[in-house]
Amino acid sequence: MDMPYLREWLGRTETCEDEVTRTPIAALSATLDRPDAPPRKGDILPPLWHWLFFLPVHRQSELGPDGHAARGGFLPPVPLPRRMWAGGRLQFHHQLRVGEAITRESRIVDVSYKEGRSGPLVFVLVRHEVSNADGVALTEEHDIVYRDNPKPDDPAPKPVAARGDHDWMREIRPDDVLLFRYSALTFNGHRIHYDRRYVTGVEGYPGLVVHGPLIATLLLDLLRRNLPDAVVMKFSFRAIKPLFDIAPFFVCGKVEGDGKAVALWAKDERGALTMEASATLA
Repeated sequence: MDMPYLREWLGRTETCEDEVTRTPIAALSATLDRPDAPPRKGDILPPLWHWLFFLPVHRQSELGPDGHAARGGFLPPVPLPRRMWAGGRLQFHHQLRVGEAITRESRIVDVSYKEGRSGPLVFVLVRHEVSNADGVALTEEHDIVYRDNPKPDDPAPKPVAARGDHDWMREIRPDDVLLFRYSALTFNGHRIHYDRRYVTGVEGYPGLVVHGPLIATLLLDLLRRNLPDAVVMKFSFRAIKPLFDIAPFFVCGKVEGDGKAVALWAKDERGALTMEASATLA
């Protein structure tokens, strides 16, 4: 692994411009099975729904065999086949609204190497700032991990039991239509989310992989369903274990402390923790 070469990407920046338009918002609301009214100009954009914008629009000829854009460009060309969204931390400074022009400034702030139980791991940390006419509306740190495909004799990681003291819990049945719609909304060509022959035959997963950002969005959606007037100031999440479309999973939440902190987590059908998150309310 030529880490000095990959670390040449440190400090690389990218700027994107977009507009908070109505159709993606209405479409995500329908995908999450929410009874929302049609969005109107000036409506507040829910937290994490900025992921509907600044989408990668690589030409078809620029895509690699896994459906991602070929390595290089803004992100470093890490020579490992699996790329995953491992987690993130967000701080919301003020709200975005439907109809606004928005800008995202992105920077590579770290590229690091670690030897894991199943082989090499490369971590890339990207920092985003999303702004509107009033200045920076949110800052986001995005953790990306690259790893090798598993070998047949690799030890299976031991599952961690999810906590059972939830205030709220919702069952999610992640069928291939849900995963296709979310992939389409985020223009995500990664084949592990919709191509069953590829994901089982090439990458060795038991089924279609549920998007990490979708799970995080469902966690905050659970909070919104139970605390509809809450204003989220901070949110962080970390992927623990992948989820697949072959079984239902559960999103859970619990209000803690003085009522300004909410613990959120996802668990699989056997009760194993798959994502943990926390939200801080105003």
